[in-house]
Amino acid sequence: MKNLIAILLVAFVGFTATAQDKNARATVEVDGVCGMCKVRIEKAAIKTKGVKSAVWNVESKELSLIYDERKTDVNAISASVAAVGHDTKEIKATDEAYNSVHPCCLYRDEAVKKDHDNEN
Repeated sequence: MKNLIAILLVAFVGFTATAQDKNARATVEVDGVCGMCKVRIEKAAIKTKGVKSAVWNVESKELSLIYDERKTDVNAISASVAAVGHDTKEIKATDEAYNSVHPCCLYRDEAVKKDHDNEN
């Protein structure tokens, strides 16, 4: 009986040790200027397999992520965001993707940036 309890205890500890926290947290700089950008950035990030949470802050330009590091990584998430037209520190959006965003979201244009700064 003692042997059975010892075996079960060792097995339980082994399973607990392998069930480590698979969720990673990261913050990524993402360019954008408005609420429409926020929706687009968050949607692109959350559609990346393994991403559990994505929240972009308009003022700080930071995308806060919680993701399963067994399924994805920051580069894959950055690629998804760049594919919808938003530059990240790691990956720059193609001109085609950038030009596909709404005209008020053209964050590389200084006039658009100033226009959004005046709104705040």
